[in-house]
Amino acid sequence: MRSAGIRGVMYNDKVLEHFKNPHNVGTIENPDGFAEVGSSECGDTMKMYLRVKDGRIEDIKYQTYGCCAAIASSSVATDMVKGKSIDEADAITKTAIVEELGGLPEKKIHCSLMVEDAIHAAIADYRSKHKK
Repeated sequence: MRSAGIRGVMYNDKVLEHFKNPHNVGTIENPDGFAEVGSSECGDTMKMYLRVKDGRIEDIKYQTYGCCAAIASSSVATDMVKGKSIDEADAITKTAIVEELGGLPEKKIHCSLMVEDAIHAAIADYRSKHKK
């Protein structure tokens, strides 16, 4: 696997592909779950939107303002979550996101934590709206 640098940080091909061609970018009108989170470490921000049907994440969209690692983490994590049950999606961790990307530079791991936080917060918002 090759790696390339962006502003002095080296990224592998999978990270660069998700950065250059991110998946699931956008918004969902009247989402079933929504979250807005940020990273105090670098100032990145993210909005996440969920559409849930029959207990599964039918659609997921996001808007991320941030670096290559933040955008790539957002893209791959939304791919990982789409189609999963609420409980399966809520179990996604930053470690799983980083592994799915094939790794991130140590100083960029916090980007995957921001995405993990967004997933958990959007699911918490969904659960608060759909208590049985």
